[in-house]
Amino acid sequence: MMNKIFPFILTILFVTVSCKDSKKSEYSTSDKADSQEIVTTEEHPGKKIMETECYICHDATTPEESRIAPPMIAIKTRYTIANTSKEEFVEQMWDFVSDPTEEKAVMYGALSKFGVMPYQAFPEEKIKLIAEYMYDNEIAKPEWFEEHYRKEHGEGQGQGMGRRKGQGKQQRIGQNKTSANYSDIGLKYALSTKAQLGKNLIRALDKKGPDGAVEFCNIEAMKLTDSISVMHNAIIKRVSDKPRNPLNKANTKELGHIAAFKTMLKAGADIEPILEEINGDVNFYYPITTNTMCLQCHGTSKEQISTSTLETLRRLYPKDKAIGYDVGQVRGIWSINFAKNSIE
Repeated sequence: MMNKIFPFILTILFVTVSCKDSKKSEYSTSDKADSQEIVTTEEHPGKKIMETECYICHDATTPEESRIAPPMIAIKTRYTIANTSKEEFVEQMWDFVSDPTEEKAVMYGALSKFGVMPYQAFPEEKIKLIAEYMYDNEIAKPEWFEEHYRKEHGEGQGQGMGRRKGQGKQQRIGQNKTSANYSDIGLKYALSTKAQLGKNLIRALDKKGPDGAVEFCNIEAMKLTDSISVMHNAIIKRVSDKPRNPLNKANTKELGHIAAFKTMLKAGADIEPILEEINGDVNFYYPITTNTMCLQCHGTSKEQISTSTLETLRRLYPKDKAIGYDVGQVRGIWSINFAKNSIE
C-alpha cells in the first residue's frame, strides 16, 4: 500500500507550497526534534507540501470509485498501529518513498488494489516534513474510513485515527453535505476527473517517462475529460492563461478567475471555489496547481525538462506556452458547468 501511498502521495499532484520564506527559515526537521515549540497546523510546512505533492493520488475527497491510491489517513493509521514513535514513522516513510518496492510494502490491501507506487524523485527533507505533519496532526478522512478500519482491524481505533494537534480543524469529508451544495458537487467532478487523468498520466510516466506522458496528454487527455463530462452530465474543462493546447485557452471571465486564484495563493489565503449561479446553471471554478511531478513537462527548459521532452513538446505542441512553472503555482483552473436540476 505504502507503495502506492507515498509516491502517489507525493505526486502530483493540486495544492500549494506557498509557505513564506520566514516560516521556512523558522522550521526544519532538526528544529522540531530539538524543541518543544508548538507549531500550529497552518504554520507547519509539511501540510502545504503534502497537499501539493500527494493529494493528486491520496486526497481524502476523491470518490472511492475514482481512487488510485489510499487516502493519507490510511497510510498514517497503518504505520502507527504498533505504537510507532515519531522518529520511526518519519524514517519508515522516507525508506519507502526513496525506494518503493513490493517487499517493503506493509499495506497489503492497497498493494493488491493499486499496485506498487511508482518511484518519484523527492528530496528527503520534503518527505520528512510531510511525515512529521502527518504524525503530529489529525488528517482529513473520508466518512467511510473509520467503519472500514474497524471491519478490517477490529473495534479499537488505531493510533493514527485522531492524534494530537489539529483536531476539529478539518471537517470530515462527507459530513453536512446536501444535494444543493454546489461547491461540493463541482469539487467532486473536478477531483474525479483529476484522479482519472492522474492515474493514466502516472502509468504513462512509469512506462515511457515524460515523453510518454506528453504523448498521452496530446492524444487522450481531452477525450478522457469529455467522457467524464458525459458521465457527470456536466461540461468539464481545464483552461489556462498559458495553454499547451490552444483549445485549452481561458476566456476573458476565466482569465479573471485565474488571476484571482493567483492572488489568493500568493497571499497565503485559504483557497475556496468560485461559484456562479445563472439561469438554473452553476459555473464552478477551482485552481489547478503544480507539483514536483508536473515540472518534468511544465518546469524550466533544460533545468527540469529534458532535451528529449522539449523536442516532443515542440513536435506535438508548436504553440506551447505551458512551461516555466515552479512548484505550487496556479497553472490553470477547472471550469465546470452543470444544471442545478441535473443533481437535485
